[in-house]
Amino acid sequence: MLMFPLSPVRLFGALVVASLSLPVAALTLDEALRLAAREAPSLTAQAAQVDAARNVAIPAGALPDPKLLLGLQNVPIEGGSRGRLDAEPMTMQMLGVMQEVPSRAKRSARVAVAEAGINRATQAQRVEQLKVRRETALAWIEALAIEQKLALFQELYAENTLLSKAVRARISAGRGAAAESIVPRQEAALLAEQEDQLVQQRVQQRAALRRWIGPRGDEPLSGQLPNWPVDAAQYQHNLHRRPELVLFEPLAAEAQAQIREAVTDKAPDWSWQLAYQNRDAAYGDMLSVQVSVDLPLFPASRQNPRIAAKQAQLNQLEAERADAEREHAQMLATDLAEYQRVDRALRRSQDSLLPLAEEKVALSLADYRSGASDLASVIDARRELIETRLQHIDFAQARALTSARLYFAYEGSEQ
Repeated sequence: MLMFPLSPVRLFGALVVASLSLPVAALTLDEALRLAAREAPSLTAQAAQVDAARNVAIPAGALPDPKLLLGLQNVPIEGGSRGRLDAEPMTMQMLGVMQEVPSRAKRSARVAVAEAGINRATQAQRVEQLKVRRETALAWIEALAIEQKLALFQELYAENTLLSKAVRARISAGRGAAAESIVPRQEAALLAEQEDQLVQQRVQQRAALRRWIGPRGDEPLSGQLPNWPVDAAQYQHNLHRRPELVLFEPLAAEAQAQIREAVTDKAPDWSWQLAYQNRDAAYGDMLSVQVSVDLPLFPASRQNPRIAAKQAQLNQLEAERADAEREHAQMLATDLAEYQRVDRALRRSQDSLLPLAEEKVALSLADYRSGASDLASVIDARRELIETRLQHIDFAQARALTSARLYFAYEGSEQ
């Protein structure tokens, strides 16, 4: 078989046709979660906070920087030698160094506070990661539900067209009033109004999705509304392990370390100083050594209030943790009850409401064609079917949202 090379123009055209024939990329829930892990600015902020805490811990137990001492000592300010540096034997030019030495207990306490800060920042980062994943999933679910409703309207418009043809055929056969030809157009206008509301909601939901994953939040969506398995007993057993509650552990550890640091203020710090004094050559130079010690003589008005303040902060954390545990217990009970309700409602809609609404439309249309009923009954039945279809998507969306909240609330405790 002979092979003929393609010209550059034909090759370019072939590539264009091939690219147009490729399927359009669609955004799945898993891909959205991966994007959120890279794109969410709040995660970048939390990572920076962890880095900051680690850097703060590096010098936590180190001694303060030494101080350079420069000065003039015993300079005369009266008489004929006033202001002169070479007239008095005690006049000296001083150069020295001074080092403050906090107590070992204080330095150890500072290290403990810094390490607790790292643990707190790390757990806060974990909480933010789960929050981003949860909010991304919720935004994706709501956006997909809107797309499903909008896709349903294409079918509704097609059914409206068939109804319009049936009405015109009945009028042509002399079995219907001419005014009936307007009714399908009225229904189409109402459908368009509902569709416009959904388009507005789609804009809002896509904006929410872009918040977490960036520009790709405008891409077409692929997949079905998720339904993670819900284990009520396991969730209740793991309630205390929710990441938001686990965060109180490093917070309390940090507060306790700060209390220990405040207690070390009662232990005296000390410092040493070494200085070299230069005098006139006739008198000789001198060397000075000095040690100073802090005297914490008034703890009742200085150290004790600071210790009490740190203890009060720890008490506040303990009370906040107890309150948070009750709040999350309430949220869990509410979400479990909501999941059971919408799960039953979705099954009822699938098994009963939708088939009955479709059957009612078919029977009403048959009665209308046979002359046993008027067009109004057909329109009412169709309106009920439309609302039932949209409500069915609402039930599926509500179940997906509730299962997502439960799954991502306890995902960290199950890993």
